[in-house]
Amino acid sequence: MMKPQKLTIVGGGSTYTLGMINSLIAEKEAFPLSKITFYDIDEQRQASNAKATEILLREAYPEVEEFVYTTDKETAFSDADFFFIQIRTGGLPMRERDEQIPLSYGCVGQETCGAGGMAYGLRSIGDMITLVNDIRHFAPDAWILNYTNPAAIVAEALQREFPHDNRILNICDMPAAIMVSYAQLLGCEIWDLVPEYFGLNHFGWFTKVRNREGVDLTDEIKRIILEEGISAVDPEIADDPSWQATFKNMQTMLKDNPQYLPNTYLQYYLYPEKMVEKEDIANTRARQVINGREKRVFSLNERIIAAGTTANEHLHADIHGRYMVRVAASLAYNRGETYLVIVPNDGAIPNIQNDAMVEVPAALTNDGPKRFAVGTIPTFQKALIEGQLGYEKLVVDAWFSGDRQTLVNALTLNRTVVDVPKAQQIVEELLRVNADYLPQFQQ
Repeated sequence: MMKPQKLTIVGGGSTYTLGMINSLIAEKEAFPLSKITFYDIDEQRQASNAKATEILLREAYPEVEEFVYTTDKETAFSDADFFFIQIRTGGLPMRERDEQIPLSYGCVGQETCGAGGMAYGLRSIGDMITLVNDIRHFAPDAWILNYTNPAAIVAEALQREFPHDNRILNICDMPAAIMVSYAQLLGCEIWDLVPEYFGLNHFGWFTKVRNREGVDLTDEIKRIILEEGISAVDPEIADDPSWQATFKNMQTMLKDNPQYLPNTYLQYYLYPEKMVEKEDIANTRARQVINGREKRVFSLNERIIAAGTTANEHLHADIHGRYMVRVAASLAYNRGETYLVIVPNDGAIPNIQNDAMVEVPAALTNDGPKRFAVGTIPTFQKALIEGQLGYEKLVVDAWFSGDRQTLVNALTLNRTVVDVPKAQQIVEELLRVNADYLPQFQQ
């Protein structure tokens, strides 16, 4: 019989928290829990999620013996087996500034890509390092599964700060969300598909997609996308016009370069001018989330709390959560199942430097991820990756050194900026707006 786990969700006030609880319920046979704890520094947001969660657990997951929500680290971190981390330093208001400032200079304004991703990454590094240190003080052997964005920059920083901690794993749900759409095209389930993939986080390609019998489905997926297009079908994003437009662009990317199936985020690097043209600086993605998703989630909580039941609501598990839970289950119970995760390269891609944090398939065991060899990659993708990797490493260099010129150099390498004078102006404005979060740059 599987030993039930004790899970702490760091970022209990997130708009994704209730979806994660639904995913834990959907996967409770694969990853049974005896205790769930929420931790957040925002007591009010967390309390809303927690009070709705108490009702949901009572109705759908009575096997959970203990549920706690707290702003106290010792209470939250002690004796946990797993940590799921989903923090957003600065919240949505700072995300909005991340998006608006690059756009004001004619550059991509997006939360994980380009200059906005750089600012978000710089804010995230310090809080993530503090969190890991605190977790290790109270739970030295626990698994830490991080999906805080921008995952590429966070993963690079954590690898430098904790090079010997083999129980930290950085994960992104975007490849899984794309695979859900592939499965819909093929009339199967995501769990029926076995991907071959390489790249950096939010900067990669599917080289092959097979079924579990080994049949190569790649050409069929390409044919359907080129002839009919592809849509977002994960319930978390299916009703979102912005995400549907993003998935529609996969058809364009595949037409322009049919070699591999692209990650959706490559649109920002391959078509930066097109991405800028479609944006409204007064209504960026952050503003849409503030006026949309954020209000919907906390209104849902209020209705559940007022009714004392979830019976009147349509709740669903999303792939973002289910993927994370299955990753945790493979680690906890030594299943050796294959997932796409972010790990040190160490030769998986032999013509990329070994200390790159790459996103590749790995078998997940109780000893950690066992990455698969990807092999030598083509010159075009290698060159793109090396430029992006240089940008990511320089951003982390700058956080540790507090050197502004290093940030300018980073943005000069980033395909969404390139221009040195623009990079200089954007860096100055982002650092001014983020002065309270990044004191090391203020000398």
